Amino acid sequence: MKRPEEVRVEFTIQWVEKAETDLNTAEYLCRSGGNYAYAAAFHAQQAAEKYLKAFLVWHQIEFKKIHDIAALLGLASSAEPDLRNVLRDAESLTPYGVEYRYPGDYPQVTIDLAEHALSIAARVRDEIRERLPWNTLSKETR
Repeated sequence: MKRPEEVRVEFTIQWVEKAETDLNTAEYLCRSGGNYAYAAAFHAQQAAEKYLKAFLVWHQIEFKKIHDIAALLGLASSAEPDLRNVLRDAESLTPYGVEYRYPGDYPQVTIDLAEHALSIAARVRDEIRERLPWNTLSKETR
């Protein structure tokens, strides 16, 4: 049987790996051109969301199955109060993971918007990785 600390580390690593996959996918789609701009922005949002969830798992903060970056930052700020202010612009990613997934009257996602979303997601990645212990990063993501 695994110790609770081992489970915590493994679960955090799994979230980090999922986040890395989404970030890499967003990067690939941005390089592929404007036809994939929405998909790139979606994966950027997913990467930011999953990095925040990795942080919450590490700090043993429960969360619901939500895609709201502002809500996740609010939870994360209970562990590190400055995190919400440092990553406030990540809140702008939420619509790419929620509203834009369905038909509606939304502005078109351009490659410039997708690249901006990717840069925000990369900042979330860097900030969260800085705040997670080294042993929660898999060999592939170190």
